[in-house]
Amino acid sequence: MDTQHRVVIIGGGFGGLFAARALKRTPVQVTLIDRRNFHLFQPLLYQVATGGLSPANIAAPLRVLLKRQKNAEVRLGEVIDIDVANRQVILTGGAKVGYDTLIVAAGSGPHYFGHDEWQEAAPPLKSIADAEEIRRRVLLAFEAAELATDIESRRACLTFVVIGGGTTGVELTGCLSELAHHTLKRDYRHMDPGSARIMLVEGGDRILPSYPVKLSAKAVATLTRLGVEIQTGAKVINVETDAVTIRRDGRTERVLTRTILWAAGVQASPLGRLLAEKAGARADREGRIVVQPDLTVPGHPELFVVGDLAHFEHQGGKLLPGVAPVAMQQGRYAADLIGRRLQGQSLPPFRYKDRGSMAVIGRNAAVADLGWLRLSGFPAW
Repeated sequence: MDTQHRVVIIGGGFGGLFAARALKRTPVQVTLIDRRNFHLFQPLLYQVATGGLSPANIAAPLRVLLKRQKNAEVRLGEVIDIDVANRQVILTGGAKVGYDTLIVAAGSGPHYFGHDEWQEAAPPLKSIADAEEIRRRVLLAFEAAELATDIESRRACLTFVVIGGGTTGVELTGCLSELAHHTLKRDYRHMDPGSARIMLVEGGDRILPSYPVKLSAKAVATLTRLGVEIQTGAKVINVETDAVTIRRDGRTERVLTRTILWAAGVQASPLGRLLAEKAGARADREGRIVVQPDLTVPGHPELFVVGDLAHFEHQGGKLLPGVAPVAMQQGRYAADLIGRRLQGQSLPPFRYKDRGSMAVIGRNAAVADLGWLRLSGFPAW
């Protein structure tokens, strides 16, 4: 009878994949479950959305990534329930996968702050399907502008509104500007792509709020030079198929546009609230599980939560950001702790080593915060 320790990982993103690979030399049987059979390099989705890269450039089959790892297998399926008492993961169709240790790395999705009906008009950027849909809408907008017979229609076609001034929003607007002013510059006969109005709408008082103030200001200067119109302190109060209504400084503006892109927020996978209910754990407002210093669910040392799904604030009381490096380090830590436990040992609490963050704004332009060094412009790019 095979008594090898069974580790089941939900999610093939950064957290799940790095956990699986870190278990390569550990005497366990690893099962990685994902509803997609590929790992997606999400930080470059904006390049696919604006035509800079092909989807194949940022997606790698999970089976290929793990094919040399004898103790790991990939299972395609969608998790619909977790039987914590009997240590089983339940998939669509009723299939059950037993585990001794479970690592939940299901990631996050777009957050429309109570207005999910806006998603059809303003697609997010979380998957390859999203990126391809955005690319389709952007390119069709330029085609419609070429065919437009009146100024108002053309102006609406050439107006692009990106909602959310975080890294994704900044990178999207920068790429849209590159597309309009350089890539498509000489491709049309009846209109000038460079006349496009590209708007970046942010509800807070500055874009790139997770960066130092000076780098945010550098990003504003670069985007402005690229022709991007930045509106901070602006609240989106309505999204329609052909318009966005924005309230700013007590004034309301209805912007006519056929291209609205959503980069305003994320919320944890629904598995977060499901696991909280089944394991008696606490979830925050975004659905993230509040974990212990070793990334486990309180009262359940066999349950790890990593990446965007984990609410971790045991490092100076500050919540760790939902970025790839956090997920990667947490995945490795969970795998290391599993190996130590099998040897009757333990590990100190998880600590994130922040090696910095970067945002590409446009051609030869970026901002980089490495902690000990802050760069902008060409050196950062």
